[in-house]
Amino acid sequence: MTTYAIQTNALVKTYSLGNKKTHAVDGLNLNVSEGSIYGLLGRNSAGKTTTIRMAMGLAHPTSGDIKVFGLNPARDPERIDVLRQVGYVPEDKMLAALSARKLLELNRNFYPETWSDDLARKVIKRLELPLDTAFMKLSLGNKTKSALACAIAQRSRLLILDEPTTGLDPIALDELLRLLVEDCTAEGRTIFLSTHQLAEIEQIADHIGIMDRGRILLEGPLDDIRSSFRRLTVTGAALPTSHPGILSTRRQAHATQYILQSAPEAFAQDLIANGATIVESNPMSLNEIFLELCRTSESTAADREEEFA
Repeated sequence: MTTYAIQTNALVKTYSLGNKKTHAVDGLNLNVSEGSIYGLLGRNSAGKTTTIRMAMGLAHPTSGDIKVFGLNPARDPERIDVLRQVGYVPEDKMLAALSARKLLELNRNFYPETWSDDLARKVIKRLELPLDTAFMKLSLGNKTKSALACAIAQRSRLLILDEPTTGLDPIALDELLRLLVEDCTAEGRTIFLSTHQLAEIEQIADHIGIMDRGRILLEGPLDDIRSSFRRLTVTGAALPTSHPGILSTRRQAHATQYILQSAPEAFAQDLIANGATIVESNPMSLNEIFLELCRTSESTAADREEEFA
């Protein structure tokens, strides 16, 4: 039986700006399995940070439900139990105005049962974190490293990392990804990363969710998602314009291009059986999948606005 570190059901968060309501999160259904590395991908303002704030109990849902290890993070006394099990790196990285050394010492006192000095030293060394520079004088990258060192050394059941690579150079980024895989998931910890940087997620995530306009467009194991998407370039007469597996169709000068999001082999066989020719059949990268889904979401949203205008 699958157990979930984070699970949401029809989650909604609405903000009022004057007479206008904005849906930051709009009917979100999210399933983050325990022990997974889950990448939540989305453009800026997709609703990722708002979702994380609700998971941390820092914002309350307008409606729907969110649970962390089966507990409601917005309701006392459960909230305290949730926070003890979570290491958190916020998006803004504006922590207490302390040096990294003092910040680590403070966090060690908060998590005496799970804290690992050995792991803290390892993160400090691998990320080359200066310990005695005042926090406000640190570069953006070193502020990020400070937040990461505190969260990772807690050895919490769940790491929630909101834009965890902000300001990191390529070497520090590579070291961070290695630390997350080698020292966190090896202990069965769950890692939930929110980012719009796809390349780094593709290196380590085993599950992803793609979010846009407050909704999940796609969620599942990364390998399954990669295998289900395909780009076909086809020639022939009377080609279909609709099919359950088609995400988008583009007419070109001498061919038609299909983006398929499920059962590409079966669709290709149907085309060939009806006299079409497959000119090209190409797998899609995560970046290409992300772009196609967001374009389709944008087009659907524009059509909806036009309908109700």
